[in-house]
Amino acid sequence: MESQRDSHLERPFDSPDYRRSRNAYTAQCAFEYFVAILVSDAFLAKLLKQIGLDDAAVGIIASLVSFSFLFQLFSILLMQRVRNVKRTVLIADTLSQTLFFGVYLVPFLPVSSGARGWIAAGCMLTGYAFKYAVSSMVFRWSNSYVDPAKRGDFSAVKEMISLLSGIAFTLAAGFVFDRFEAGGDMKSAFLVLAGVILLLNVCCFVCFCLIRKPENIEAEHRPLGEVMRSVFGNRDFIHILVLACLWDAARYISVGFLGTYKTEDLALTVGTVQVINMAANLCRFAVSRPFGRFSDRTSYAHGFRLALLIAAGAFAVGCFTAPATRWFIVLYTVLYNVSLAGSNQNAYNMTYSYVEPSLMVQAMAVKSSVGGIVGFCASLLGGRILSAVQGAGNRIAGIPVHGQQVLCGLSLLLTLAAFLYAKLVVEKQQAVRR
Repeated sequence: MESQRDSHLERPFDSPDYRRSRNAYTAQCAFEYFVAILVSDAFLAKLLKQIGLDDAAVGIIASLVSFSFLFQLFSILLMQRVRNVKRTVLIADTLSQTLFFGVYLVPFLPVSSGARGWIAAGCMLTGYAFKYAVSSMVFRWSNSYVDPAKRGDFSAVKEMISLLSGIAFTLAAGFVFDRFEAGGDMKSAFLVLAGVILLLNVCCFVCFCLIRKPENIEAEHRPLGEVMRSVFGNRDFIHILVLACLWDAARYISVGFLGTYKTEDLALTVGTVQVINMAANLCRFAVSRPFGRFSDRTSYAHGFRLALLIAAGAFAVGCFTAPATRWFIVLYTVLYNVSLAGSNQNAYNMTYSYVEPSLMVQAMAVKSSVGGIVGFCASLLGGRILSAVQGAGNRIAGIPVHGQQVLCGLSLLLTLAAFLYAKLVVEKQQAVRR
């Protein structure tokens, strides 16, 4: 018995509590992903059009998620006051999911279309505020039960489960919605999806309850000025921050403008685009775990650099994707999604490697916020460039070219810059821990 107890103390990650916590966190991420699907893209657009908003208003509300990075700054202030991380996360996440549930009730409100639009926007924005204010705390708390030597593999498996189950969920939700829409009963479709969000809210709550209570996070209360000086005084973290800004700028300057390019300039149907996206997600699913193991074996910075190289290939293909070569969009979509298998998981784990545990939540909040601001500014610049190229009749110096091709070229240059920075600067840093 004593030898078994000693073994358990040496390997706490094998304990039942730790395994249960990891499994609950994996399930919670999948349920949260399902809710994200229902409050974005086609589902959200259908709801907003139903309440009478025009295309411009739909686009503005749908892009509110772009501001979500700012809400992570709240976690820095929360960490100065939070006494119970688990209770704080439970309250914030439940409020967030309830607000997303409320979005689907907006069509039933007896007010004008304009008022419904403002209410929907308010629910979305406030829902993301609660969600992202605690997202860094959730990551640190839940990942404290993962063996650091296997964190890349765990992140990959967690993402694979969310992706595969998300594909099935999207198909099922889309089928149900299409059936109601075909029968002219859109409001019943919204009620059904509202009920689904409510059920997913309960599932997320249960999953968080099953995760073991943090043992030492609550005790960490330091003056805000001291925390910020420590975060920005960490040169290794500043290098991670610069890398994040380069990558966010590379993505946001082009990716957000490719949706309409596919259906209008490339003349692909919405159904065809969804099939391409599903195929790309399956490819991402297939490489997620090998990517995670590769990062565990080498380093998270090295894994991130490999993802950047693949993304550069995607943007290079995007430069040559035009109406005459429209099927290049398949290769672009596959390469870009495969790159996300490495960039998403390694971006978090890389920060974990170069920041002290007591500053992890604050550092992640700063990185997400600053990187998001840079990305949003890049998207504004991309919009101006796109308008300029279209205003010139899709020509530059007399050469026929679409604005999205130009934006992909800029994404390529920024991604290559990020690749070189990762190789020459970030990978040479000494990790705090694996």
